[in-house]
Amino acid sequence: MVQAIIRKIDAFTEVIGKATMGLALLLVLLVMADVAMRYVFSISFAAVRELEWHMYSMLFLFGGAYTLRHDSHVRVDVAYQHFSPRNRALINVLGCLIFLFPGCFLVIKTSVMFTKFSWMMAEQSPDPGGLPFRWFLKGCLPVAFGLLALQGVSFFLKNLLVLLGKAEPEEA
Repeated sequence: MVQAIIRKIDAFTEVIGKATMGLALLLVLLVMADVAMRYVFSISFAAVRELEWHMYSMLFLFGGAYTLRHDSHVRVDVAYQHFSPRNRALINVLGCLIFLFPGCFLVIKTSVMFTKFSWMMAEQSPDPGGLPFRWFLKGCLPVAFGLLALQGVSFFLKNLLVLLGKAEPEEA
């Protein structure tokens, strides 16, 4: 039962991760086009620049769950790398309970109202020619942190199973 939950969460995160990778390719192409327009044709559009940072923000936000899925997140491995698999699992379980889940909850809780107000006022760019849907980017915050928390459940369960001796640790 627990393994099935882990597999479903991981599979969902893989789909989101692959879509996010596609976003990275689109961002590279957009930046190349923007640079060409600016330096070859001497034209620039505020909407294009804003779209670049909107896409970068989404790439960063939605890449978080995929990064956790592959245990590629940043951590200080000076001591961690020398711990036994059970001690690593304990640190990961405690990290989820003390930092990951409360942090995700806090961001989701605060960003939902932030997004709601932005949507209600149809917030848009203050720059002439900017993008008209600033509220959409703000709406990505609770969604992305919800995905991160969901992947955190999988990460937590995997490490809990290792801690309880019911599974072998995954190789990173």
